[in-house]
Amino acid sequence: MMAGDSAPGTPAAGQPAGPGFSHRQILVTMSGLVIAMLLAMLDNMIVAPALPTIVGDLGGLNHLAWVATGYVLASTVATPIWGKLGDLYGRRIVFVAAVALFLLGSALCGMSQDMAQLIGFRALQGLGAGGLMVGVLSIIGEMIPPRDRSKYQGVMMAVMPVAMIGGPLIGGFITDNLSWRWAFYVNLPLGAVTLILCWITLAKLPKGTGKAVIDWWGTALLTVWITSLVLITSWGGTQYDWDSPQILGLAALAVAGFVAFVIVQRRAVEPIMPLRVFKSLNFTLSGAIAFISGFAMFGAIGFLPQFQQFVQGASATNSGLLLMPMMIAAMVVSLGGGALISKTGHYKSLPIIGSVLITAGLALFATMALDTTTTMSALYMVVLGAGMGAIMQTSTLIAQNSIDLRDMGAGTGVSTFLRNMGSSLGISLLGAVYTSQLADSLADAGPAAQNVAASAASMTPQALRALPEAAQHLFQQAVTDGVTALFTWGAAVTAVGIVLAFFIRQVPLRSTAAPAASPDAEPVAAGR
Repeated sequence: MMAGDSAPGTPAAGQPAGPGFSHRQILVTMSGLVIAMLLAMLDNMIVAPALPTIVGDLGGLNHLAWVATGYVLASTVATPIWGKLGDLYGRRIVFVAAVALFLLGSALCGMSQDMAQLIGFRALQGLGAGGLMVGVLSIIGEMIPPRDRSKYQGVMMAVMPVAMIGGPLIGGFITDNLSWRWAFYVNLPLGAVTLILCWITLAKLPKGTGKAVIDWWGTALLTVWITSLVLITSWGGTQYDWDSPQILGLAALAVAGFVAFVIVQRRAVEPIMPLRVFKSLNFTLSGAIAFISGFAMFGAIGFLPQFQQFVQGASATNSGLLLMPMMIAAMVVSLGGGALISKTGHYKSLPIIGSVLITAGLALFATMALDTTTTMSALYMVVLGAGMGAIMQTSTLIAQNSIDLRDMGAGTGVSTFLRNMGSSLGISLLGAVYTSQLADSLADAGPAAQNVAASAASMTPQALRALPEAAQHLFQQAVTDGVTALFTWGAAVTAVGIVLAFFIRQVPLRSTAAPAASPDAEPVAAGR
């Protein structure tokens, strides 16, 4: 591909804005990506308010975390694979295939008859979802130089108000007035439009050779050690003791799988996760911070509705509305941060500020009690959302600025993989903390809580309101104990991100799509 115009300003229509793409061509291509991004973001936002009703309907509080974990785990495993396939076979066909698989999973989720089916079909949906975000980011990364990228990402950010505000409202409305199954079926008409638009608008993207060898061993080993790790965090201390043969066996399998994976990646002709990208310190640090932010984000979105619906008495629709302060704060800070980076080229301060705010937000949530008002929890959400907004776009931008164009898909896949890995472990680990603490709180309440504990696995907000007031209080206290425990652990993890952010180096953003030199030889910081 030809090197594009390196001017930092927005190109005039018809002039090159990236490697071979004019400003007009980029905007036309991005029309399909905008809808795809909306599709990916809407799914999480719509399903979150419906989770308490879904779990209560199908039964199994112990499987609550796996409704989300199955999705995120599959997405995590698939992300680097989709990214590498895009490098090898061309982004158009690979991206459209990911959208189609996501839609198939959505349809099957809506038809689920029990928790096992729902978890399995969520995993299938997650396999497709893994290709949506990495596909969008890789396509943008291939077309647009890092210094100009934040201006075009502003177009992508225009979908955030619809997804972040409309998603919870749609999910809550569907749950209260239709059926939770439509939280999945709603993806189908939007997905059909996405398939048509992306097939047309992505036609100008370079096509792959289709002759490369797929790293099947790397793919299999990646699946083994990630799944083992998530199972450890999900089952350890709850279903099995930490020193049980099951957990120790999974730990040994995770370590052996990871070591074998690294060996295979060093020797593979076309590794699914090229280890050379980690030679860049900035890439590694931004990936670690993305991991931590994913851990925090899904913990907040996944479990806050439990407190809002069971303790604060919100309906599914209102619990979606109550998430708005966090989403709006994330959107505003992300847009402002993108504009700042585009204008000044400076980005180092954003990961530091974002990490501090995320830790502070989680710490504030850890102080919640039965009498915490919706106003106070909304203020906590603003703090957490602002931190997410400062990190989400910046971590990806730093990662892409540190890799060569040949690794754009794989490198973006690795960065997204690390964020998803944090989400997967966050959901499973924090979910285990939540359910364990909830059960312990009910057990500590003595005989008075026996009937409540027996029905806890299938408790819904509606069923809770039908119980005597004393029983409601016991269950609400148990939910509060579980939520505050998980946020305490979450704050401890995200505090590590503050330290890591200080080591990011202010390397000037490129005004071409690929670095002039290998990222292995990343220059010493040009800034502070």
